[in-house]
Amino acid sequence: MKTAIVYYSHHHGNTKKLLDAIALQNEVTLIDATSTNKVDLSEYDRIGFASGIYYTNFAKQVISYARDYLPEGKEVFYVYTSGAKDGDFLKGIRQVVNEKNSIELGEYHCQGFDTFGPFKLVGGIAKGHPTSQEIEGAVAFYRNL
Repeated sequence: MKTAIVYYSHHHGNTKKLLDAIALQNEVTLIDATSTNKVDLSEYDRIGFASGIYYTNFAKQVISYARDYLPEGKEVFYVYTSGAKDGDFLKGIRQVVNEKNSIELGEYHCQGFDTFGPFKLVGGIAKGHPTSQEIEGAVAFYRNL
């Protein structure tokens, strides 16, 4: 299956660490949502959306990319990292995916080192994340799609 993953990974590169491990062992195309070169996603069978979590949501760049470039009816999956262990982090991206009548295949989430906003004052949270086990978990998730 031809797969693309549209991502945004900014502050500490937590999400990109997961994607790099997936791409190292699988044939996937990684697409930076901030790139000026927009890729035609219609040629892909499966499309992943990956992001760090910002204010309990996917990065606005990923959501906008999905809104503008996700074709109707595609198989979609999510990979994301956040300082928090739990939360409803998919609401924004999921709304776009549902509007495009796409099929959700699953999601992978793990913690990521976070020094955003007030967390910087205390040296950050979720230090040491993603761990090597979490990175391996992302690869296993992708393989099992």
